[in-house]
Amino acid sequence: MGELDDPVVVEFPLRGEGWMAVTTPAARIPSHGVDLLGQRYAYDFVKVDDRPGATVHPGSRLRTATIGCRSDGCYAWGAEVHAPFDAEVIAAADGMRERRWIHPVREFARMTWNGLTFRPAKIPQILGNHVLLRAGGVYAGFAHLRPDSVTVRAGDTVRAGDVIGRVGHTGNSMSPHLHFQLMDSADLVAARGIACAFAAYEVRGDDGTWRRVERGIPGSRERIRFVGAATP
Repeated sequence: MGELDDPVVVEFPLRGEGWMAVTTPAARIPSHGVDLLGQRYAYDFVKVDDRPGATVHPGSRLRTATIGCRSDGCYAWGAEVHAPFDAEVIAAADGMRERRWIHPVREFARMTWNGLTFRPAKIPQILGNHVLLRAGGVYAGFAHLRPDSVTVRAGDTVRAGDVIGRVGHTGNSMSPHLHFQLMDSADLVAARGIACAFAAYEVRGDDGTWRRVERGIPGSRERIRFVGAATP
C-alpha cells in the first residue's frame, strides 16, 4: 500500500475559494523535503487569483519578485482558520510580530538560515504564531498565523469549524499562508507526520466548472474551495 492509501480524514480548515496547495504530499513525500518537525505530509495553502500559476498578490509578478509587496495586500492575509475536527487545544502562541513587507530574497534567506542553524530552541521562531490541537492520538498543527488573531488557548476545547486564528506571515513564511499538518505527538522534535485527506472540497477545472472531491488530497496547483462535510 502507498503512504497516502489510508489517511486521516478531516474538514478543510479554510473557507471560500481560490485556495491552492503550493506544498502538498500529493506532489512529493516528504512534502517539505524533510521529515523534521512532523511535517512529512504537511500542506502550505495560499490564496490566488485567476492568473496562471500561483499569484498571491494583486501586483505584477515582476514587482512582487523584485520590489516586494505588503503582507496585508496578499489574498490569503487575514482569512479565518477553522478547527478541522473536535479537539482539545494543546498549545496556542500569539504575539510574534509580522513582517509587513514581503521581499522574496529576504524571506528565502531567512528560511535557509533557520534551516541551516536549526535547533529545538528555534522552533517558535520557525512556526511563528501557531496553534496545536489534539483529538485522541492525532495532533493538528497550524503555523504562521497573524498577530493578535489566535482565539484559543491551551486547555480550551473546540468543535469542528470553530475559528482558531487567521492566516498571517510570521515565522518561516514566504508570504501569508497556512501551514497545516497532522502528526502523532505534541513534541515537534520527536513527532512523525500523519497522512491527511480532506472530507470534502471542490476543484475548479480549466473550463471554470467546479468538481466535488471527497476524502481527497489536493494536488499541486489545483484551485480549491470549501463545500462542507462529505455525504454519508
